[in-house]
This record gives sequence, structure tokens and C-alpha cells, in this order.
Amino acid sequence: MKVWKQLALALLILAAAGACWLYFFPGSNDLLKKAGIDRGATAATEPAGATGKGQKRNGQALPLVVVRTAAEAKINDKLSAIGTGKAKSSVSVTPYAAGRMTEILVTSGSHVMAGDVIARLDSEAEVIIADKARTVLKDAQTKLKRAENLSTTNTVSAVQVADAELAVENAGLDLREAELALDRRAIKAPISGIVGILPINAGNYITTTTQVATIDDRSELLVDFWVPERFAPSIAIGAAVSATSIARPGETFKGEISAIDNRVDSASRTLHVQAKITNPKDTLREGMAFKVSIGFAGEKYPTVDPLAIQWGTEGAYVWKIAENKATRVPVRIVQRNTTNVLVDADIRPGDRIVVEGVQSVRQDGLVQIKGQPAPQDKTDASPLASVGEQG
Repeated sequence: MKVWKQLALALLILAAAGACWLYFFPGSNDLLKKAGIDRGATAATEPAGATGKGQKRNGQALPLVVVRTAAEAKINDKLSAIGTGKAKSSVSVTPYAAGRMTEILVTSGSHVMAGDVIARLDSEAEVIIADKARTVLKDAQTKLKRAENLSTTNTVSAVQVADAELAVENAGLDLREAELALDRRAIKAPISGIVGILPINAGNYITTTTQVATIDDRSELLVDFWVPERFAPSIAIGAAVSATSIARPGETFKGEISAIDNRVDSASRTLHVQAKITNPKDTLREGMAFKVSIGFAGEKYPTVDPLAIQWGTEGAYVWKIAENKATRVPVRIVQRNTTNVLVDADIRPGDRIVVEGVQSVRQDGLVQIKGQPAPQDKTDASPLASVGEQG
């Protein structure tokens, strides 16, 4: 064996022998004190928490713990949903009668008022029928007037006068019918709004099922969206909403709830809601996607750090520290988040909750909070001796 290995082995044996003498020989402390070495002072000056324990109390080290204060948070105070917009009123215009389109008076994007003529059908036949009806009515009125004049001299009977009156009425009805048929050759806008792309051209033959144009009233937009059933009791007609177009994220539009369905969908467990939002600059279009936000009163719950949650045979609990004394508080977890946990428990904002060192905490036991001085024993008759004053 090499010399340096022999020396190392000898030193190791001497160190082990010295340690055994130090801890097992009864007079070792007195001999060290005479030599100027105080083991008690060395141990007392070791920083608290170096071995996971706090300062001693009644000869025992207090558990060293890390605490964080409880806070408060709201849940169910805001709802966000994605909805689809549609015009306040939207109409697909079709004619009352079939015929050839002779004239289109609007273009795509035109703003029309209700009753404006947007297109015309050929109407020569209807004009002739209306003219005939006027002629018949005029003749019937002349005959009635003659019969009334002759009835004063008893030349015409009352029955003949009544027949003349009936002929006038029938002629008038025929004229009204002819004028109605003629009027319906003009296709009119049923609502005020913006005309969409026209699918036909002048000269096309159309029927009563042909779509001539679409008209949207975009003065306000209706946004259809669905909310979870737990929000159903909180939704009310007239509640304020804000909507942001996904295509225009920098703009927010105000509105209110305008309609609520009378039942929850059994498949999705959601409630159909409709909101009405303003469109002052006519920048929104039917079919756009919106993010709708609604505010509620919400429910307040205390929050604790996720590390504070412990589990026992009776469920979840946390350790609450008051005057350096630990109390076990049962909790019911309401909602877990990445940074906190909402709980239903006897905890108030500002309460100190243990997040580290929980394995050493006991019910009603004293603890030392890291970074704070150790609790003072109120039963001591005299202050603790400082280091170096112990005999």
C-alpha cells in the first residue's frame, strides 16, 4: 500500500475515534470548555431553518413554514360566447305574378325605402284590362244617373234603379282588380334596407318563385349565440352586452339582450340567446362572427395557493396560521386555476395559509413563519438568555 493511502486511512480512523470520544465520553464537554471550545454556542449560532427547523421552544424546534395570504376572486361574473350576426330584417323579394322583366331600377348596394319600386314586369295586357274596366264603370255610372232621373217621373221602377246601382258596384270592383293586377307588375321593396347582389337581368322571364333581390335592414344587427345552462337564470331581456367582431378586433359594439329561447337544448345543454347591437356606420354584415361578453354580479370565494391544498380521510383542508398557531380548516374546492384555487371555507382575505412545511404542522401547534421572528412564550417568567450567557 502506498504511503499517502496509509496516512489517509490513519487520519480517518483518528477522526472517527475523536467523534466517538466527543459524543460518548461524559467529561468531553468540560474538557472542550477548558480548551476554549463551547459546543452549545456553536449549535446556537447555527442559522434557524438550516435543517428545516425553526428556533427552539421548550427544548423543541418549532416547524418552519412558508405562508401566503388568502385573497378573494369572483366566478360566474362574466360570460363570453361566439355568435353569428344577422340583419335586423332580411327579405328575399319575389314577384306576385309571372312575366318578362322589362326594367330594373336598383343596383347592388342601393339603399331603398319600403314601397320603392325596384323592378317592373311587362304590363301591356294589364293596362288594356284596366282601361276596359274604367270604360265599363263609366258606362254603368251613366246608366245609373239616367235611371235615377227617370225614377222621379215614375218612368223607371225602383228595381231598375237598384240593378243600375249594382252594375256600378260590380264595375268598380272589376276596375280595382284590374288596377291591382297592373300595380303588381311593379316589384316593390317590402322593407327599407340595402339591396344585395341582383341574381337576374332585364329581359329574363320570371315566375312567382324567382328571387329578384335580397334586402337587408342593417341599422341594427341581431347576434345569435348559445350560453351554458348554468347562466340561464341570470340572462334577462334588456341586459347590456358588448360585441367584438372577430374580423374587426379593435372595435366594440354595444347592445342588449333582445330575445331568449324558452327552453334549454337537451343535446348541448345550452340556451339560445339573441342580442341586438348597433351598427351606426354600416360596417357590419350579416353572417359575421362576434365575440359577445355579458357581465353578471357573480359569486365571491376566497382563494389559496394550489400548494396549500391537503387531503385527508375527510376531504380537502388547509392550515391557517393565526398568532403562529395552526388551525386545520376544511375546504370545498369550487374552481381550480393555474395560479390559485377558489374554495368554500372559513377563510377571509388576508388570512395566512401554509404552502410549504405542511408535513410538520399539527392542530393548535405553534409554528415559526419563515422570514419572521419566532413566537415569544408568554408563560416564561424571564427573557431567554442570549448566546454566550448560558452557564
